[in-house]
Amino acid sequence: MKVDTHPEYREVVFHDLSCDFKFVTRSTIQTREKITHDGKEYPLVKIEVSAESHPFFTGKHKIVDTAGRVEKFRQKFGTVGSKTAVAAG
Repeated sequence: MKVDTHPEYREVVFHDLSCDFKFVTRSTIQTREKITHDGKEYPLVKIEVSAESHPFFTGKHKIVDTAGRVEKFRQKFGTVGSKTAVAAG
């Protein structure tokens, strides 16, 4: 492979915040945080949904919108250009 063309491919810990599940896999994702997992330091990627918490894999329905993204968006932008506001009104 050519030098300096490909991103660094390394082991990374993904942390599912909704169920506190961590797993190690390889990725090229860039992160700022690090975590010690099984006695070794890895880059950390925080995610909200993984196979451990997704309703399709668990068979349980769980509301994952912990950040209130829709409400934050509506507070920031209001109902300008929203098709749902027209339909609701």
